[in-house]
Amino acid sequence: MSRIGKKPVSVPEGVTASLDGQTVTAKGPKGELSFTVNEQVLVKLEDGVVSVDPKDNSKQARSFWGMSRTMIENIFTGVKDGFEKRLEINGVGYRAAMQGSNVQLSLGFSHEVVYEPPQGVTVTCPKPTEIVINGHDKQVVGQAAAEIRAYRPPEPYKGKGVKYADETIFRKEGKKK
Repeated sequence: MSRIGKKPVSVPEGVTASLDGQTVTAKGPKGELSFTVNEQVLVKLEDGVVSVDPKDNSKQARSFWGMSRTMIENIFTGVKDGFEKRLEINGVGYRAAMQGSNVQLSLGFSHEVVYEPPQGVTVTCPKPTEIVINGHDKQVVGQAAAEIRAYRPPEPYKGKGVKYADETIFRKEGKKK
């Protein structure tokens, strides 16, 4: 039994949810999101509570069960509060600056890297070494953060590069004489 899948998802205040076949749609102050649940999972919307159950006891149905419940919870959270990812830039001369809605990154290359955020995502740079990514779709926010981090991932010797704010970098010792 899925411990996550068993829990019902309550629709938060200020969010309207609707169920059309296998598609759950949520509208809120941050926007509108929808998620189509796999056919092996049954979805019910009753009295402001969404419950998810597997159709049968197969491994695949049980796998989709917990994931579907989490995705529904994420769209409710996204349209109500939104999601945020923070990135930190470490290294001498490494910095970020806004260029309109794009982010201009100086990461030790011979050229500046300009990142254009996807639609529905806002990127800000409160400090030259900090990037904040906001949006209502958790997957798109995480993907944008991963794309920025991929330009210069942190290296293990000095920790230089772009890292998530809550990420810990395992440091290695340099070579000995």
